[in-house]
Amino acid sequence: MTGATHAVRGIRANIGQFSLQTVQVFFVGLIIGMERNVLPAMSHRFGVKAHAFLFLASFVMSFGFVKGALNFVAGGLSDKLGRKRVLLYGWLAAIPVPLLIDLAPNWWWVIVANVFLGINQAFTWTMTVTSQIDLAASSQRGLAVGINEALGYIAVGVAGLVTSYAALAYGARLTLLVFGLATIACALLVLARIEDTIRWVRAEHAQRRDNGPGAPPAPLWATFKNVSFRDPTYRAICQGGVANKIADTLVWVLLPLYFKGQGLGLARIGWVTGLYAAVWGLAQLMTGHLADRLGRKIPIVAGFALLASGLAAVAVLHTFREWLAAAVVMGVGMALLYPNLIAAMSDLAPPLERGRILGVYRYWRDTGYALGAILLGLVAQNTRQTEPAIWLTAALVAASGLWIALGVHETHGRSPS
Repeated sequence: MTGATHAVRGIRANIGQFSLQTVQVFFVGLIIGMERNVLPAMSHRFGVKAHAFLFLASFVMSFGFVKGALNFVAGGLSDKLGRKRVLLYGWLAAIPVPLLIDLAPNWWWVIVANVFLGINQAFTWTMTVTSQIDLAASSQRGLAVGINEALGYIAVGVAGLVTSYAALAYGARLTLLVFGLATIACALLVLARIEDTIRWVRAEHAQRRDNGPGAPPAPLWATFKNVSFRDPTYRAICQGGVANKIADTLVWVLLPLYFKGQGLGLARIGWVTGLYAAVWGLAQLMTGHLADRLGRKIPIVAGFALLASGLAAVAVLHTFREWLAAAVVMGVGMALLYPNLIAAMSDLAPPLERGRILGVYRYWRDTGYALGAILLGLVAQNTRQTEPAIWLTAALVAASGLWIALGVHETHGRSPS
């Protein structure tokens, strides 16, 4: 009997390692969340002119292209090198981010900083969610992804709110420098206690092989083409990932400017966008588990409908309290769709190909940041307003949900080939 067969799957059986991965993803969320309100609202201090929306959005563009590409690399790389080593590489890549922002003489330095942020997020978030799926039983994938995304996006909301207040008191540069370096140091300390989950993957594969031989893993490029274009279910899920990240790009880049133009200060902007992220995070503790019982498709489609409605409400409503309510609707929508898109991919992925298949999905999903930055930046630039970009995003999200409603069969309970 090999060592792999001793790796029992299930959250309760692996609660120690599962909890350490949960702490890791909280730190991952803090790193990306720390700049989401502060940098757009204070971009003029880095030389960005008013209405230069495309140039402003370029820092998310660089992040999205790098994170998307490296998500794909991270999945395949972790299948070969193991999850923990790739996680370490991700945290080392984060170190330049707060340093470059602190020293930045102009916005171009922020753009370069977000290249490193893209590397960090691709390697660290991909590894935490993949590792938690590795540890969980097949019937717990939705719950595992829900917990991962919940803690990550709770951290995004917490970091956005905390850094908004701190930036008002101490300045954006010092706030992000101290907050960022402290987060990275804590993450590296926790990483030292984490075990690599690749042996759980091998145990699952051995179990499936005992139940009958499976097809050998496809070449990496063949996997990319199949997931991206050929398989209609994979393809529909991937476009859903792109659409929800276009929506998140709007929240990251343009909504702080929209709310600022409507008279909100930095702290209140932090409350609206922070509430959106916090609700998104907290609700995923329930929505992932819900989909393990109800199936993936209904929560996903309902989530797209709520997200589109919340975005439209932001453009229609006019008061701080109303925008807080819209943020809750958007957060619930994201909580329903976000963990269950990746759980649906996991349902279909063979164990030894899971890292690379999830990597392809996360490639398309997070390339949505770059595509959203280009598209929404151009719309805002040409109209010299942010509101048209809000309406366009709402329409894209609604269309994406309709595609999944019409083109995807239920994946929960279907065995990977």
